Amino acid sequence: MKGYVQIYTGDGKGKTTAAIGLAIRALGAGWPVFFAQFLKAGEYSEHKALARFSDHLTIKAYGRNVFIKGEPQEEDRRLAQEAYQEIAEIVASGRHRLVILDEANVAVHYGLITVDQILDLIDRRAEGVELLITGRYAHSRLIERADLVTKMRGVKHYFDQGVKARVGVEK
Repeated sequence: MKGYVQIYTGDGKGKTTAAIGLAIRALGAGWPVFFAQFLKAGEYSEHKALARFSDHLTIKAYGRNVFIKGEPQEEDRRLAQEAYQEIAEIVASGRHRLVILDEANVAVHYGLITVDQILDLIDRRAEGVELLITGRYAHSRLIERADLVTKMRGVKHYFDQGVKARVGVEK
């Protein structure tokens, strides 16, 4: 079966949640899944839920336990480059039928990895590996290469009224 490249982008809420939905669907079909999260560290509710599928799912966060505002630190760059090296081997191996690069578009936007590195991952994929790239700011070159692009558009969000991220909903 051919693997495709999907992108979930835009300023609306739900990109990671949609990626988790695809992961669950793939796991239900018996696919091994690798879920890489750029710019994230710590434990989120999705990690707890997805841990129940640890026999077919690997989830790994590549980031510091902080929200990047402004200029990323050298540590952010180092962690993103380590992620790229590890993921390059994973997509080439074909051991995982679905590989999710959560927030990779944002990592490209901040210059932690390059668009050429993501394009390289697309090219290195073993036959049959589905690749999903999430995050705001999807680069036009990635959109052009993708087989499916979904843009989530924010219309209204309670965050704008000062509501913080809630456990079980946003984290």
